[in-house]
Amino acid sequence: MTNQNTILGVDDTAALLKPEPNPSQPPLVRGGAGSALPLTRGSWRGFESNGLSVLKLLSRVFRPTSYFYVFAALALAACDQQPADKPLQYSNAPVGTQTPVNRLVPHPLYNPQKLSETFQPLVDYLNRQVPSANIQLETSRDYQAFEKKFRAREGELLMPNPWQTLEAQKAGYHVISMWGDAADFKGIFIVRKDSGIKVPANLKGKVVSYPSPTALAAAIMPQYFLHQNGIDINKDIQNNYVGSQESSIMNVYMGQSIAGATWPPPWRLFQKDHPAEAAQLKVMWETPSLINNSVMARDDVPQAIRDGVRQALLDLPNTPEGKQILAGMETARFHAADDASYDVVRDYINRFEKEVRPIERK
Repeated sequence: MTNQNTILGVDDTAALLKPEPNPSQPPLVRGGAGSALPLTRGSWRGFESNGLSVLKLLSRVFRPTSYFYVFAALALAACDQQPADKPLQYSNAPVGTQTPVNRLVPHPLYNPQKLSETFQPLVDYLNRQVPSANIQLETSRDYQAFEKKFRAREGELLMPNPWQTLEAQKAGYHVISMWGDAADFKGIFIVRKDSGIKVPANLKGKVVSYPSPTALAAAIMPQYFLHQNGIDINKDIQNNYVGSQESSIMNVYMGQSIAGATWPPPWRLFQKDHPAEAAQLKVMWETPSLINNSVMARDDVPQAIRDGVRQALLDLPNTPEGKQILAGMETARFHAADDASYDVVRDYINRFEKEVRPIERK
């Protein structure tokens, strides 16, 4: 068959279990001091642009003999406005108490709401351990939105996958830790128990779902596995990129794809959150492991904050609270790592692009 790749920003099938956020809404930003959205002049534009309507309303409320008092009040209010050369400044913290915000941006292995629920306890812990860091959690709609952010240096702290780690290094980010055990970073194929799939050759002519073309454990590594098992992923199957790990699994459950690629943490979480659906699915194959996701800091983050965050992450398994945070993230622990630790990924990607496909479409 001729392959037709399909890329969806967020797959609608996941909404059957939990509604996805409105794509017109900004990303969730939580944690740290001053996480509420600030008031801006734009908030008043509706009032200003409808001034005539306001006057009409007043004309119905006040008698003609009261017009003088109404317009006098409006004139006095206008006299109180800030001069044009001194725009109003809005703040979420008292003057003199603001500290720089450091946004922690994980790659979207879950939908934004689930990502927020999973990582907010980690942000709260880091803010207690490193108060000067003032960390806020920021989620991303999908992999492409996340990658656009770090290429524009729009996050001080990142939690990218290993391929994104290499790309973020080009934008001035540096590894401070590895997130999870290396043995846990592998691709897995989920199929329905009644699918009849036995060997990779059974996938020919059928649909396989993935979160994103740039998902290393959940797309790149599974496709390399299929390549090594005689499947031309560019011709023999239809690759559907459905936006999130959960959507990849749900596509299989709903029969939209014959197999779905993901990796162990989202599959474990899916089994906890949706046991009835998971009971009808099974892991068919898994790939060899590679180095796990990273934690990175932008090159202008103060060294004291980098060191404090790194140490706080490494200390997580040492307390009951830390163990609970790790369990919620489906992560065993964080490990010491640096940029050089991810050279093995560069070699893997070079082989994949030479033998299978480009990671990104140019």
